[in-house]
Parts: sequence; structure tokens; C-alpha cells
Amino acid sequence: MSAVVRRLLDLVYPRRCVFCRRILEREPGFVCDDCLTHLPPAPEITGRGEFYQTAVGACSYAGSVREAVIRFKFSGASFCAEPFGALLADAVRGKLDGAFDLITFVPISRLRRRGRGYDQAELLAQAVGSALGMPVVRTAVKVRHTGRQSRLSTAAARRANVQNAYRAFRPEQWAGKRLLLIDDILTTGATVSEVSRVLLSAGAKAVVCGAFAVTPLKESS
Repeated sequence: MSAVVRRLLDLVYPRRCVFCRRILEREPGFVCDDCLTHLPPAPEITGRGEFYQTAVGACSYAGSVREAVIRFKFSGASFCAEPFGALLADAVRGKLDGAFDLITFVPISRLRRRGRGYDQAELLAQAVGSALGMPVVRTAVKVRHTGRQSRLSTAAARRANVQNAYRAFRPEQWAGKRLLLIDDILTTGATVSEVSRVLLSAGAKAVVCGAFAVTPLKESS
């Protein structure tokens, strides 16, 4: 997109901060200075899930972050992938530098992708890869459509919901590699645990995880 077209679009549809929705008065970006300074830090992830070595998050899934993620997933705000990915890439640089060879993502089902129009975790992974200058590969597909994890209240129910829902995809392309598995939200860790299990069983050397938003511990069970 040319700079001229971008300016014309900004006149008709002014850019707003993805978090507070205020009109941005300067370029570039999608986050205002105030939100960038006061984003709630990701809570502790240790002890959530298994099979992956460690995980990092960019923000806490609360307040304006929660509202922005909901718009990203359910209201067609695919452009959120760029700022979310940049923030997650910063967290990855700080805590996972040198811990992975390739970036991948938790896939959604074909039915959900058809309804949503895109896979939000895939877009997020592409944005992280662009920020880090690292390749992104598809390593798994979702072979069984499942109900939303957010509607389940316990860790046991979440684990059961995603059990055997994923299958490795072309493992010959990434077997023996260390993978960074990206998802939009991490709550109990059930989903990234199941995908990590599948990837390790198919030959991945190790899996570490990154999530844009991490649910506060008091909301996890």
C-alpha cells in the first residue's frame, strides 16, 4: 500500500489504538503511548500445562487487552496481529532468545477458520516471525472441531476438550528442530500442552511457547 493511499484511508478511517480505541495522532503503529506504557504485564505461567519447556506472555488478559483480543478473534480485527506480534516478539527476545529454530502456531479447525476468515494464531505467528526475522512453518492441523475452551471452567475439562484434536503436519520439514509455538491466549495451558505433545511425538526436538495474553491465575483452574 502506497503512502498516499494510506494517508487517504487514515482521513476516512483514522487509525485508533487497538487497546483504548482513541484516534492516533502520529505514525506509525496501532498503539498509543499511554497504553504502551501501562499494558498489564503477563502473570506467572510456571505450572500451567506440560510437554513444553517454558512459556512467555506479552500481557495479562484483562481490561483493554482482553477487549482487544476479543475484537481480534471475533470481530474481524485481523490488523491487531501486527501490534500484538510486535509486543510478543519483545517478550520472546527477552526470555527465549536462542531457544528455538522455527516458529509455529496452534491451528484452529477448518470450520472455525471458515467462519472467522483467518486463523488468529497463524497471523500472530507471522507477525512475530517478521519482527524476529525468523521462519514460520505449519506443524499441525486441527482434525477435530472442538467447543471453545473459554466456555470450560476447569483444567480437566479443557484437557479433555482438546485431547487428540491435533495431528502433526509434514514433520519431515521440522523434525529435530526446536519450535516456538504461538497462541493468542494461555489460560491453563491445556491447548499448547496437547499441541506440544503431538509435535514432540512427531519428532520435534523441543517446544517452547509464546502467548500474547495470559489469563490471571485467579481466573485459571
